Amino acid sequence: MTIVALGALGAYATASADSLPTPRADEPQMPSAVEDFAYPNADQILASQGIKLVRGDGKITLADCDNNLKQIRVYSYAEGNRKPIYCFTANSNTGQLSLELARVFAIDSGSRALSADLTAEGVTKTVSVAKDSYASVGEGVIGGARSVLVEIRVTG
Repeated sequence: MTIVALGALGAYATASADSLPTPRADEPQMPSAVEDFAYPNADQILASQGIKLVRGDGKITLADCDNNLKQIRVYSYAEGNRKPIYCFTANSNTGQLSLELARVFAIDSGSRALSADLTAEGVTKTVSVAKDSYASVGEGVIGGARSVLVEIRVTG
C-alpha cells in the first residue's frame, strides 16, 4: 500500500511539473535575483559628485559630510566636479567599498579603524588607519606619488 501511494504521488508531481505554463517570448521575464553588489546609482553619483563608486557590501556608504558625526573622510584635490572632501558612513565593525578617487592625499578614519588600498604608478599600497586617526597618503606624504583610492575596508 505504501508503494502504491508513493507511485501515485510521483505521478502527481510529474503531472504537475508537466502542466506548468511555458512563458511566451513576448512576455516580460522576471529579473534575476542574483546580487552583484554594484553600488546603487553609481553613474549619477559619478556625474554629479566626481567619485566612482564600484561595489561593496552595503556597510560603507557615501554620505553628506556632517561635522557633528565621526565619519570616514577622504581628502583629495578638487578638480572638475570632484569635491575636496568625501564622507562615508560605516554602519558595522566590518565593511568593504571599492571605488576610484584620484589624487587622494589624506584619510580620516572617524570612529572606525580601517585599511585603504591606493594605487600609484601601477603599484597598490595598503594603508591602515587606527580608530579616531588621520593618515597622510599619496601626495600627502613627502615625496609621495599621485594616488588613486581604490578600496576602503572597515576593520574594527
